[in-house]
Amino acid sequence: MRFLVVGVGAIGGAYLAFLSKAGHEAFGLVKKGRKLDRIRVSGIWGEFEIPVRTIDDVNGLPWKPDLIIISVKSYDTEKALEQVKPVVGENTFLMNAQNGYGNYEKSAELFGEDRVILARVIFGSRVVSAGEIEITVCADDVVIGNPAGLIDENFLKNLAEVFTKSGIPTRYDREVYKYLWDKIIYNCALNPLGALLEANYGMLAQNPHTREIMDRIIDEVFEVAEKAGIESFWKSSEEYKKVFYERLIPPTSAHYPSMLADIKKGKTEIDALNGAIWKLGRKHGIDTPTNELITKLVKAKEEFNRTGLK
Repeated sequence: MRFLVVGVGAIGGAYLAFLSKAGHEAFGLVKKGRKLDRIRVSGIWGEFEIPVRTIDDVNGLPWKPDLIIISVKSYDTEKALEQVKPVVGENTFLMNAQNGYGNYEKSAELFGEDRVILARVIFGSRVVSAGEIEITVCADDVVIGNPAGLIDENFLKNLAEVFTKSGIPTRYDREVYKYLWDKIIYNCALNPLGALLEANYGMLAQNPHTREIMDRIIDEVFEVAEKAGIESFWKSSEEYKKVFYERLIPPTSAHYPSMLADIKKGKTEIDALNGAIWKLGRKHGIDTPTNELITKLVKAKEEFNRTGLK
């Protein structure tokens, strides 16, 4: 298969490296003027260094890709979708491998629900330095699917096998949107607090003050989701919280959110997480004071770091 990976950061870099190592034709679309010809991978999935091909303009792509993997930060999704328009062929699919709410929706609106694949990515990857990434944790397989049920299931199963054989454990599930929403809940509870307090997930779960805040975030998310008609695998926030603290956090307790590095740079994906819950709550007449406050705190910290005010 022919792949174009848009956004060669922690997650995109992993896809480009593993697909290239497996012998697939793959290019990475990088920022203007950036050069990257090798990626070194370390961590729980092994160590290797592989030559990669990158371009900073889609006009430099020698063919129409079979799959475009969108792995940019959520605030760059619309820009990325516009960038790839010229190379989307009749048989090209897009796959959103991103955090947060709204990315799949933007892609489906622009290219059609029958062309867009949703991926719930729950492995941790971090950029160590330019051209070097570390796979830090893997809580579960990547789950891929088409929420609208308009893409052939055999194609999606074969695609999952391609990723798995390349070294990124992946499976197909028709209920992929529920998996994504569960990750949104998880990220809303952990990422902003971890970024603001520079704490790992285990610290947040053990501290009674942060635990209370996370409980409130989760309660509000469930209230908004119910009103918006969004389904998850859990019947209630209490059922989810039991799993959250007992099963989800322990294997990732030492993990720090990527939002911690992002907030230091002055820009995060808060608008696709707690900010999205706050916005969706307003749309449906639901107050979400905790998610609103967390969003404003992260935005304030972003501004402080951008302007040099600590």
